[in-house]
Amino acid sequence: MMNFFKFLFSKIFLKQLILACFTLILFIYLILNLLKLITYHDELQEVPDLKGVSIINLEEIIQAQNLRFEIIDSSKFTTNFPPLSVMEHLPDAGALVKKNRKIYITLNPAGYRKISVPNVVQITKRNAEATLQSVGFSIGEISYENNIGKDMVLEVRYKGEPLAPGTLLQKTARIDLVLGNGKK
Repeated sequence: MMNFFKFLFSKIFLKQLILACFTLILFIYLILNLLKLITYHDELQEVPDLKGVSIINLEEIIQAQNLRFEIIDSSKFTTNFPPLSVMEHLPDAGALVKKNRKIYITLNPAGYRKISVPNVVQITKRNAEATLQSVGFSIGEISYENNIGKDMVLEVRYKGEPLAPGTLLQKTARIDLVLGNGKK
């Protein structure tokens, strides 16, 4: 046991311990510098502003910047951007990223989605308007026909043609109502 303690405090062991520590520090230093080189640590570039860019031009712009993209969403249609154009992207414009970074794109769909026309026949004008507007349609022309039910919806039309409940129409479509005037 005494020989072991003597060995731990000998000059040879201390030299070997210092040499091992120095080698370990040198190894860690070289690995960290190699990682910086491999991962392009100091080579950053700015993300371009892609908002409003058409999907047709998007790939060309992204590749010219040595970036990649992935479309993650085609959310609600908005008239603020052209159809099939970039509404937003992550990281945002001006952010500093490494080359070959993936940019996540949210596109504006080609148009409003189609929704089913609710059955509003034989209910009052006020209720029909509220029902149609709540699902996203707008109210077009209102015409009256002779019918005992005053302001009761007799028929629903789209572009002059009768419309059956459940028909799929683009959201924001203008729906015309034919109402009773309260006369026989």
